[in-house]
Amino acid sequence: MTVPTPPGLPTTLGALRASGHQQLHLRQEIRANLLGKLRDGEDPWPGLHGFGGTVIPQLERALIAGHDVVLLGERGQGKTRLLRTLVGLLDEWTPVIEGSELGEHPYEPITPESRRRAAELGEELPVAWRNREERYAEKLATPDTSVADLIGDVDPMKVAEGRTLGDPETIHFGLIPRSHRGIVAINELPDLAERIQVAMLNVMEERDIQIRGYVLRLPLDVLVVASANPEDYTNRGRIITPLKDRFGAEIRTHYPVELDDEVSVIRQEAHLVAEVPDHLIEILARFTRSLREANAVDQRSGVSARFAIAGAETLAAAALHRATTQGEPEAVARVVDLATVVDVLGGKVEFETGEEGREHEILTHLLRTATAETVRLRLRGIDFALLVDALEGGAMVATGDQVSARDLLHGLPVLGESDLYDQVMDRLEATNDGERAAAIELALEGLYLARKIGKDSAGGETVYG
Repeated sequence: MTVPTPPGLPTTLGALRASGHQQLHLRQEIRANLLGKLRDGEDPWPGLHGFGGTVIPQLERALIAGHDVVLLGERGQGKTRLLRTLVGLLDEWTPVIEGSELGEHPYEPITPESRRRAAELGEELPVAWRNREERYAEKLATPDTSVADLIGDVDPMKVAEGRTLGDPETIHFGLIPRSHRGIVAINELPDLAERIQVAMLNVMEERDIQIRGYVLRLPLDVLVVASANPEDYTNRGRIITPLKDRFGAEIRTHYPVELDDEVSVIRQEAHLVAEVPDHLIEILARFTRSLREANAVDQRSGVSARFAIAGAETLAAAALHRATTQGEPEAVARVVDLATVVDVLGGKVEFETGEEGREHEILTHLLRTATAETVRLRLRGIDFALLVDALEGGAMVATGDQVSARDLLHGLPVLGESDLYDQVMDRLEATNDGERAAAIELALEGLYLARKIGKDSAGGETVYG
């Protein structure tokens, strides 16, 4: 979506000079804006969790130094999101020569055509304004990416117009030159063919481009940032040594270290169609972290944050499905919906060789462990003796993915004058029937995992007793 240009901005080179506009080169601009945000106590990296004491300080130092940057990390660690956040360090609006193919600054035209126009028009050279979002370009590296895509090639249409092959204006510029005075991000850099990486060498060091025998000394002002998976970096593909040497900073990313950061990522990124209580988000976060530590899981592949995000979205979808079919006023996810995470998302996890056939068993075990840990922390200190006694005395509680919250609550055994029910609801902040049913299911599942009560699951129904 194009952002409308604010009114009142200079529209000619003369008006721009008269306004007192000062030109800053890209790295100076990024450095000034970053230091300004830090000085004012403003977070330059909104929406990023878990990198505050590790990745972010390294990246800030690299940008202040004016270095091109490559981020190394397993899938789903937020590398692309981090790169896109760099846009916020650019000026909101910057002047360009109107109609310029490379978005050149009016004070510093660099292509033959722009120089000619500047000489002919002088102070009447028309000026346009470009928003910061237009100064960020992103390319997913694929094996079929060509030199023309990144650097450029001879444009046959311009040749057909009568220009000679020796005319520099016959060149159609690629992504990197078109990102002049901006940021170009290349995702999965090792997937670029090595000959294509060679074509980037001059751009990143000498800042000129070579196209089919042309050598254009264009002083490109571009920041190149890239991401790479360490596994690809060393095996499937690689960053050639001369190109790696031209990146001033190589920064390793990681998965969230703290549980709270993992939960924050899920809450921020998941698009939920129903309510998912905090205790279920915590279970998903613990489950994901357990997978990253399990010997049975291929840790070279990693367990992406997208796994937990997709898990939360799956829980919400199961809750909405139940609420729709059962006529519930509130769609709230419950523990019984966690089984859908294992069934639907198991394929997102890579297991070690030799674990074939045990995938479901491993996932179920780790999910139960995560559930038990969450119950211990959230319901610690509550005495469930009355509920256990009631169930041992023959009472049963039936639930299932198509059992409504109201039916579940009506099936609870009477606990006399006990305030056990209220304690659980207060602890889990349950205020409606859907949330109360979710709280009761968490307590029942915790008792089952602690071997206090039994559980029988069959045909989509679960009975605690």
